[in-house]
This record gives sequence, structure tokens and C-alpha cells, in this order.
Amino acid sequence: MVTPALTALLAAGAAPPIRAEERALAYLAREVPRWSPENRCYSCHHNGDAARALYAAARLGRPVPARALADTTRWLARPAGWDKNGGEGPFSDKKLARLQFAAALAAAHEAGLAGDPRALTEAGRLVAEQQEKDGSWRVVPAGTLGSPTTHGTALATSLARETLRRAGPARHKEAIARADGWLRRAPVETVLDAAAVLLGLGTAEDPPAAAQRRRCLERVRNGEARGGGWGPHVSSPPEVFDTALVLLALAAQGRTDAEARAWRKRGRAYLLSAQQPDGSWAETTRPPGGDSYAQRLSTTAWATLALMGEEKTSRKGAKTPRRQEKEKEEK
Repeated sequence: MVTPALTALLAAGAAPPIRAEERALAYLAREVPRWSPENRCYSCHHNGDAARALYAAARLGRPVPARALADTTRWLARPAGWDKNGGEGPFSDKKLARLQFAAALAAAHEAGLAGDPRALTEAGRLVAEQQEKDGSWRVVPAGTLGSPTTHGTALATSLARETLRRAGPARHKEAIARADGWLRRAPVETVLDAAAVLLGLGTAEDPPAAAQRRRCLERVRNGEARGGGWGPHVSSPPEVFDTALVLLALAAQGRTDAEARAWRKRGRAYLLSAQQPDGSWAETTRPPGGDSYAQRLSTTAWATLALMGEEKTSRKGAKTPRRQEKEKEEK
């Protein structure tokens, strides 16, 4: 929509303003394809989180350069090789890498950019075999606060559950049921855990889900910073990653009431105020104030996904490449 203000800028010869999402996607599209050639490995932050944001953008119909995802898509299409990603070393976490690569592959399929369904089937198997007996996916020691790249148990469980749903709900029925049980029983100690659990619960309305949702929303309500945004704990100052996750969780609830709209408006304003000139966001680290390029990429990916969340909700009927293909098959 061309507003009077934008018309005036164009008439004066000024360039139109670039939306925050577009600047973020441009940043990710530059950074993602650089990683594997320069470092000879595939990473959770570039080829997992950041690529997932780009796939989500493509699913929404946003222009994403083919070169930005070509190498990642080839890599993700070979799940059998994920454990040998070239990054073997003291900081390599194969369990977490599987979860993040599988989530990215599922997003690629949703966008219609990954052709062979057998790869997603194999990815689902790799994820399912890592589930704990209690139904969770434990990727950090108990009591450890998750971060943009390490996620934490609650977020890892929510993402793994969604991956299994996309990989085949009938095939993974028991694993999904165990995850659902864990999400309804999980202790909610932090704002981060509350948001992650809400993301996994979605719009489920059974009594245990409803009770857990109330607990989580109360934690979110109490944890909002005075000027908007959320940190990992109720008393924490706002952080980009935690705010992004809360916004994604609220979108997953489908809430349209005044309180939810106000939360989303203030949270979005916080993210916009924190975006850097190059389109990225400063990394959310634990403890705060650290310097980590990996966390910066993942933080930017989560913030981008959150900003696109409202558009995702409003465009549920959009015909993505995958949907168009399904319609052709039905005909």
C-alpha cells in the first residue's frame, strides 16, 4: 500500500523505507550460504535456525534468492550424513544438530523446496529415536537455561513434536502423544519455558492443556518488561530471543483478544527498536552481553520468524508452491 507519506518521499527522490523483515531476510540470505564453504561444515545456526527462517519466508511468498538455500537444501536432503557435518569437535552436539536440521528440512518441505519425501521420513526417524522415556527431548542439563542455539528442553520438545507431525502424524503417533503428555506436565519455571510450552500446546483445548496454558500465560503476563518485551525470567530485562519466542507462542495460540494484541504490539515494537543497521539483532547469550556469531545468527532467525508471524497468520489461505502442487495432484 502506498501511503501519502511514502508518495511524498518518492516524489522527493528518496528511497522507500525497507521493512524490518526485509532487512533481516537480506542479512540471513547473505550469511547462510557463506558458512559451509568458508568453514567446511554445516551448522545448527546457519543451516538449521537461519535456514528455517528463510524457508518460512519462502512459504509466505517472500522473495528468497535460490542461491541462499541451494547448498543447505542439498545438505538437508541427506539425513544419513547429518552426524558427520564437518563440525566434529568439543562443541559439536549431534543430538541438537539432528533436531535443528530436521526442523529446517520440515520447513523446506512446507515451502515446497525439498522434493524427496523419503528424506523427511528418515529425519523423523532420527528425531523420534532421541526422545526420552518421559516424552521430552533433553538437549541441555536439567536446570540449564536455553539460548537461541541450544534451545533448552522445553523448546527442543516443542520443535521435535512439530517435526514429527510434519514427518507423519500416523507414523509417529505414540511419540507425539508422549510429547503432548510431557508438555502438559512440564514445570514452568521461566518465561522462556512458558513460551516454549505454549508453542507446543498450540490450540489444544483438553483440560490438562488448558490448565497448563493458564500457568504459562500467567508467567508471560508477569514477565513483560515495563516498555514491552520479555527476558528469560520474570524479573529479567527484555532480550531479543525471549521476546521473539513469546510472540511466536502467542501466534500459536490464535488469540485475538485485547491483551494478546497489546502484548504482540509492544513485543514487536521492542524487536524493531533492537534491530541493527545491517538487518541483524545482537546475540542473546547466557549470561547476557556475550560475543557469539553463532548466537547472533540464531537470534536473528528467531526474531525474523517472530516478525513474520503476524503475516503468517493473516495469510493462511495463501497458495504456497507445495499447496499448488497438492491441488494439481487432486485434479
